[in-house]
Amino acid sequence: MLEPKVWQLTTGSVVAGLALAAVAVAVAGPWDSGQRKAEREWAAAQGRTGGTHHDPTAPRTPSPAPSAPDVLSVLTAPDADPADLSAGLGKTLGPLLDDEALGPSRTASVVDATTGEPLYGRGENTPMTPASTIKIATMTAALSALGPAHRIATTVTATPDARTLTLVGGGDATLDRDGLRDLAEDTTRALRDRGVTKVALRYDASLYSGPRAHPIGPNDNIAPVDALMAGQGRLDKSTSGPAPRSGDPAGDAADLFAQLLREEGVRTTAAPTEVKSAKPTKPVKPGTDAKPGTSGKAKVAKDTVVARTYSQPLSALVERALTESDNDIAESLARQTALAAGRPASFEGAGQAVHAQLEKLELPLTGARFADGSGLNRKDRASAALLTALLARAADPAHPELRPVLTGLPVARFSGTLRSRYQDAAPAAGLVRAKTGTLTGVNTLAGTVVDARGRLLAFAFMAGSTPEPAGAQTALDRLSAALVR
Repeated sequence: MLEPKVWQLTTGSVVAGLALAAVAVAVAGPWDSGQRKAEREWAAAQGRTGGTHHDPTAPRTPSPAPSAPDVLSVLTAPDADPADLSAGLGKTLGPLLDDEALGPSRTASVVDATTGEPLYGRGENTPMTPASTIKIATMTAALSALGPAHRIATTVTATPDARTLTLVGGGDATLDRDGLRDLAEDTTRALRDRGVTKVALRYDASLYSGPRAHPIGPNDNIAPVDALMAGQGRLDKSTSGPAPRSGDPAGDAADLFAQLLREEGVRTTAAPTEVKSAKPTKPVKPGTDAKPGTSGKAKVAKDTVVARTYSQPLSALVERALTESDNDIAESLARQTALAAGRPASFEGAGQAVHAQLEKLELPLTGARFADGSGLNRKDRASAALLTALLARAADPAHPELRPVLTGLPVARFSGTLRSRYQDAAPAAGLVRAKTGTLTGVNTLAGTVVDARGRLLAFAFMAGSTPEPAGAQTALDRLSAALVR
C-alpha cells in the first residue's frame, strides 16, 4: 500500500495532468461531430449543432456542417528562446532515440506548430515507410480539396415508370444499416405516391476504378475498396478495428437494401443486379449490351433521383479515420480527393491526387509516395519532416479547413489507438495527441503536445526494422512524453 504522502503526490499529479489535458483539448480546435464522447459533450454544451436533419416528406438533404474557428490560439510563451529549446530537446531526445527497441533506422522531427520553425531533427528528410501515419497526409489532402463541410451521397434512382430502382454508391465508407433504412423509407414513400409496390432492384458501384482489393490481399484490416458498402463489409457486429470482411461489400449492401425495402412493403422481383452507369471506354456494338440479371454490367440510362442520404461532414469522417485509424474511410477519402481533381478513383489516381494537393500546400514532398490512403502499403514513403509540416499546416491560422487533422488525433490514455498506450510514460496521459503507425517491423508516431513552456509542438518519430512492436511503441511513447516536460 502506498504511504499517505505518495497518495497525495499521485493525486496531485493526476489533477494537474487533467487540468493540462483540458487546456490541450480546448486549444486543439473544433469538434465538428467528432468521435470522442467527452469532447462531443463539451461541444454540445457550447450550443453547436451538427448532423443531418431529414424532412420526412422529401429526399434527405444535409444541413450545414459546423464551421471551424478562424484561427488556432498561438501558445508560444513570450520568453521562450528557440535556441535554448532546441539544445534542450537535443539532450533529452537524443538518448531516447538511441533506444535499441527502435531498430537500426530511426528518424525524428520536432517543430513549433504555430510557426513551423524546426526545433529538433535527426534524419528528418529521409523518406521512411510511415504505416498509418500516412493518414495525416490523406486527410489533409481531402480537407484541402473538398472542404470540411463536404458530405458523400448515396442515391436511389428510378426509371420513368418507377418499377426499376438503382442503388448508387457515392463512396461513403461509413454508410450503415441505419443509413440504408433511411433510404428505404424515403424510397418507399416515393413509390407509394406512384402506386408501386413491386420493383426490380439494381446497384451501381462503378464510381471507383482499378483494383478493388488492396495489395495486401484479403485482410481483416480493410474491405475491398467499393463505392458502395454497408458497415464496411464487416461480418460481425464490430464498428472499428480488425474484423472478418465480405468479399463483395457492394453486393451485400444491395441485398440489405432489398431486405429493408421488403420490410417497408416494397417487394423485389429478383436478387439485386449490378449495373454500370458510367459510359463504356470502348464503343458497345448494337445488341451486345448486357441486360439486368445476365452479366451484371448493363449500361443504365439516366434515371430520376427518388431518395438520397448523406454521410456526416468530411470533418467528422477525418476525425473518425484518425482516431480509430480507420483504413476503409482513409481509402474512401483518398478516392474522393481523386474525384475532386478529375483523376481516376483508383489506388494510383488517388495517390497522384493526394500528392498534387499537398504540393499546392507547399509541403516538403521530396521522396514522398502515396501508394494507398491508409498506410497498409509498404511502398508508401514519407519523411518525419513532411509529417510535422502537415501538422503545422493544420495549425496554421490561414488554413482553418485543416483543423480536423488536429482534433482527430487520438489522445494518450483517452481515445482511439492511444487508449491503451503510455502506461509508463507519465505525464503524457491526456496531453499527447498523436497518430500511430504499425506494420511488422515498422513503428511510427506523429502528433502534437503542449510543452511546459506553453508551446504547441508538432513531432514525428519513425522507426524501421524494429525487433518487436511492444518495445518500439514504448520507446516512441517515451519520446513524445519527454516533450511534455
